[in-house]
Amino acid sequence: MPRFLITTKARTQFNGIRIEPGMSVEVVTTSFANPLLVNGGQPVVDAFLRIYGIDIKKAGVLSPVYLVAQRIE
Repeated sequence: MPRFLITTKARTQFNGIRIEPGMSVEVVTTSFANPLLVNGGQPVVDAFLRIYGIDIKKAGVLSPVYLVAQRIE
């Protein structure tokens, strides 16, 4: 199963949620595709909620514009 490291690019604040650059989570998926684009990015949303307690979907930053997805071995 592929693992991805999802990292925030820049400091942003939307809907009262502050995102700092360098915040990162690991996501394990069943697909080799970018987890930001598969299944509405739900595994990424769940990981940020579990690790940091923030809802990146509500913050409006669930996008390759704000997040970098790197496949790790």
